[in-house]
Amino acid sequence: MSSYSPIGPVVGIVGAGQLARMSQPPAIALGVELRVLANNRDESAARVIVDTRVGDYRDLDDLRDFAKGCDVVTFDHEHVPTEHIRALAASGYSVRPGADALVHAQDKAVMRERLSAIDVPCPAWARVSSADDVARFAGEHGWPVVLKAVRGGYDGRGVWVCRTPEEVAEAFATGTELMAEAFVPFERELAVLVARSPHGQGVSYPVVETVQENGICVEVLAPAPDLDPEEAAQAQRIALKIAEELGVTGLLAVEMFKTADGLVVNELAMRPHNSGHWTIEGATTSQFEQHLRAVLDLPLGSPKMTAQVVVMANLLGGDEPDLFKRYEHVLAHDPGIKLHFYGKQVRPGRKIGHVTALGSNLDEVRARARHAVVYLTTGEYT
Repeated sequence: MSSYSPIGPVVGIVGAGQLARMSQPPAIALGVELRVLANNRDESAARVIVDTRVGDYRDLDDLRDFAKGCDVVTFDHEHVPTEHIRALAASGYSVRPGADALVHAQDKAVMRERLSAIDVPCPAWARVSSADDVARFAGEHGWPVVLKAVRGGYDGRGVWVCRTPEEVAEAFATGTELMAEAFVPFERELAVLVARSPHGQGVSYPVVETVQENGICVEVLAPAPDLDPEEAAQAQRIALKIAEELGVTGLLAVEMFKTADGLVVNELAMRPHNSGHWTIEGATTSQFEQHLRAVLDLPLGSPKMTAQVVVMANLLGGDEPDLFKRYEHVLAHDPGIKLHFYGKQVRPGRKIGHVTALGSNLDEVRARARHAVVYLTTGEYT
């Protein structure tokens, strides 16, 4: 048992990844004590948060032990079993977001059913249990068909864009519970980050564009360039409506497709999100501070941008395990660049950090962010 004695409200975060890690600086400023449930003490947040408990988020007893003494329990991932979240709440613990809301970020079929019921624009979709089901769906909506894992997929994992019955068979061979969606011919991908508190206050950050490569977000452009102001306002209204209708407490990230016919909602996440990392320097209130405020039912902070343009670029691991020796060039070349390293072992393709650049000209700011990322990962200049 830890002998650590908190002096402020305790927010317990189930999960000890980079989202929990980046919640520590605003927690310090707010006088909030963080506690994290980690799989082991080598995890990202466990390296910097004093009150780290080691346990299994899939074990209800571990979750109950972790929740003791917490003013509120929240999450940095969606993988905690829904029935365990309900059991914690039934035991009297404050869990935000609650199971009834979070299940919509855990189960894509439940999410599609609910969003369709409240008239949120979504792709055509269906539950499928066989290749014949998919063939019937394709007969109605055409090929390709997008198959998604109902639970557990992220960063492009658990998604199959199938153009033939043979590719459908490969997806079913994984043994994963699947659902089918019509392929959306989108022009670009957008994301809206909103926050909602238990007493119903809500705020929305500006709409951003997310740039994807191989199913992984590599850049976030804030605000989304050349987006019609009315369409941006519509995207924010959709996200706030979802937060209210689903009873979200904390942050909600709504990923959308911009199509020739309008906006279509793709995915939901109920926690700080990669599309909001730019807010650390680029907004008056970062998404991490906002989430803490929301789950503690404090007044929400201003989402106003601190610069005309902000670009966040993800730092993916390459073949060089030691990036610290490359900091000197990056920081000297551009004193305005902001570098965030997640304290993770470097592996090719793994998200190990991000860089943020701020300014007034999108092309210039984007080039600065790209230069930093390319040099850090390859040692080459752009």
